[in-house]
Amino acid sequence: MLGKVMTCALVGLEGAIVEVETDIQPGLPLFAVVGLPDAAVQEARERARAAVRNSGFSFPYKRVVVSLVPADLKKAGTAYDLSIAVGILLATEQLVADVTGIVFLGELSLDGTLRHTTGILPMVALAHQQGFEKIVVPEADAKRLPSSRVPGYCPSLHWHNWPPTCAGKSPPLYAPPPTRKTLSRL
Repeated sequence: MLGKVMTCALVGLEGAIVEVETDIQPGLPLFAVVGLPDAAVQEARERARAAVRNSGFSFPYKRVVVSLVPADLKKAGTAYDLSIAVGILLATEQLVADVTGIVFLGELSLDGTLRHTTGILPMVALAHQQGFEKIVVPEADAKRLPSSRVPGYCPSLHWHNWPPTCAGKSPPLYAPPPTRKTLSRL
């Protein structure tokens, strides 16, 4: 089974779109992350596993391989946690949703709470420029984005709160995409 989710990488002061492909197959239990991940991204395996379990879902005791594409781009930081967890739920069909056009950004705590993610502004700006319809971000980071009534941003306190607030009707809180002017004020 395969789950595909979009996220962003921080490359210098710019962002880069990253596709998170999650493949789950029968075999000896394994959880591997490939695609030039650093130590923080490798640790996302344990954060995602604990968040999935502690949120009432089951983690597969199978061969789980997560590929971060493009593979030649070095991935650093904790922004991949949320997309890895959502990819696992999609691949195991515990979550059935059309996530096309949605970017997932955020670090997971072990109980599934979304935490502040470093570099959120350039990643949100890139996702908006690339035409993504919705961007799921931690609630703490949404407060840092310039506030206005522009649709597309789905702040969430807990990682599995996004489907009811983001998938169907308009999300409860909005923020405009950051501009060079607003980025320079930070």
